[in-house]
Amino acid sequence: MEWIKKIGGFIASILTFVQGHFKATLLVLFLLWLLIPSGEEAIASHNLQKITLTGPILEAAPILEQLDEAAENPDVKGVLFCIDSPGGAVAPSVEIAYAIKRIRESKPVVVYAGGIMASGGYYAGIWGNEIIANPGSMIGSIGVIIEGADISGLMDKVGVKTQVVHAGSYKQVGTFDRAWKPHEKAELDKVITGTYDMFVRDVARARRLDPHQSGDYADAHIFTAEQARKVGLVDKLGVEFDAKKRLAELAKVSDPVWNKEDPMEKFFKQFAVEGAAMAYTWFPAITLK
Repeated sequence: MEWIKKIGGFIASILTFVQGHFKATLLVLFLLWLLIPSGEEAIASHNLQKITLTGPILEAAPILEQLDEAAENPDVKGVLFCIDSPGGAVAPSVEIAYAIKRIRESKPVVVYAGGIMASGGYYAGIWGNEIIANPGSMIGSIGVIIEGADISGLMDKVGVKTQVVHAGSYKQVGTFDRAWKPHEKAELDKVITGTYDMFVRDVARARRLDPHQSGDYADAHIFTAEQARKVGLVDKLGVEFDAKKRLAELAKVSDPVWNKEDPMEKFFKQFAVEGAAMAYTWFPAITLK
């Protein structure tokens, strides 16, 4: 039993050190992350690259960085863009969509819908050469929304009043301390309608659909994968294995070698995704969701 006590004492000493030197522990982990070779360096150069978009879309930079890397790497012959996203902010969704459009000019891009590919998540992938959807995925929700709470009743109960000085009739559009006035709603409706028209126009162009028949595939309809295939939002049904196989065919790669994500980068990325999801629930805006 003595050896068990020794092991227990050793573990306890480690935990005590971490608790007492938390900042130092974080610094050591950060230095290890910098010094340990990344997975990209540890494996042979890949010829096909998988890029994953997961969760709410709040910014485009992390995905754009990966897309640019794939576009500029002559060894990469094709890109598999995996999406599991309910949508998010308008501008980042558009940025990602147009980055894929640029890539497909030089190498094929297969988009794979692994769970939810809806609203901004769908917008992001419209320019892929082909869209393959998991049979259990949900597709569509091509629409735009803005939400805001009216907490005036709560403010009255707690005895809080706001004081505002503003110039411009529309400066308080979206305020939360009272109901929106008709001209404010009209202003928001103008923005929403313009954004929706852009969304439908881009989907129609990318998927070669009739914009005059957008009521069939847009209008915020939500589809199963099979229903989405019938209205033209996806090309075929399959799992990720099928999407990888199809990309290899389009890229004319007989011996596919896929990129591998560095474990440390994956760890930090997961933190970022969870943090973005929390922020998304607290800061509403004009979104594609």
